[in-house]
Amino acid sequence: MEFIDLKQQYRRYQAEIDDRIRKVLEHGHFIMGPEIAELEAALAAYVGVKHAITVASGTDSLEIALRALGVGPGDEVITVAFTWISTAEVAGLVGAKPVFVDIQPTTYNINVDLIEAAITPRTKAILPVSLFGQMPDYGRINAIAAKHGLPVIEDGAQSFGATQRGQRSCGVTLIGSTSFFPAKPLGCYGDGGALFTNDDGLAERMRAIRTHGGLKRHHHPLVGMNGRFDTLQAAVLLAKLPHFEQEVARRGEIGARYSEKLREVCVVPEVTPNNTHVYAQYTVRVPNRDAVGEKLKARGIPTAVYYPKCLHEQPVFANNGCRWGDLPESERASREVLSLPMHPFLDIEEQDRVIAAVKSALT
Repeated sequence: MEFIDLKQQYRRYQAEIDDRIRKVLEHGHFIMGPEIAELEAALAAYVGVKHAITVASGTDSLEIALRALGVGPGDEVITVAFTWISTAEVAGLVGAKPVFVDIQPTTYNINVDLIEAAITPRTKAILPVSLFGQMPDYGRINAIAAKHGLPVIEDGAQSFGATQRGQRSCGVTLIGSTSFFPAKPLGCYGDGGALFTNDDGLAERMRAIRTHGGLKRHHHPLVGMNGRFDTLQAAVLLAKLPHFEQEVARRGEIGARYSEKLREVCVVPEVTPNNTHVYAQYTVRVPNRDAVGEKLKARGIPTAVYYPKCLHEQPVFANNGCRWGDLPESERASREVLSLPMHPFLDIEEQDRVIAAVKSALT
């Protein structure tokens, strides 16, 4: 059994993917070719915003967002410690300090009630994560940010395709960011990411930063980076995008069925009212996580742990000012979470194998 079955996805869409790639190979515009603009228009329309800017990775997208907002040395960025390191890493890359806030135990997303207390005169942005595939309450987050004159960046690397009150992930804050890493809900065949905004000025700055700080060749008004998205990867996404809504629906169905069958034996992910969940990872909480994982492995069921350590435990953030015990919900989650196989092509028989194995391991 595959944890995420990208090979089956390719077989299903092979003709479309191969055709798209072949066209790039034939026209030869491998950097910023016509597929880039085509994909950006399609992504903007999907999310429901004016601008989509593709970039080389989800990490680059977050760094570009901070740079476009002028976040730099001495500034602070409020975020979470229970996430992949990119979310906090980008603050350090621009010279700022990540300020960690604890999570809600049921959704693994930022505890909105704790955000305002973390704001200081040095705070320059709020960077929540839509972890595992659903969004925190951006209505409340945006209200807090507006009260303090702060921008909000959604790290939607795992939630692309999810909605909140009918609005899509990456379209509910000043800037939305996502990743097209292969294992993400919408993934390419390498690294990739995108930024989303309705702000014309920010869009122009982010496009410039992506291409060495300028929109015209040999004219560089900003300090930028080489953050361009490959044309071949854009071609892959253009082939996959027409199937994406069907995949999102299947993810929701499979996640709901898992939860229905497993609720009696472990803590299953809760979907907040007004949210949909794309289950980038289907993550449960179990006692003796490592032992349970070994039992599942013995039965041919692959698992993964997202994430075994919080960011304030990482050596790079040892001098951050956040210590063990400061984020109890994040710390507890990191020791209990276990992710099960999840992709849109899991059939009923495979789902039942996973469910039976989990029940056996926990009873």
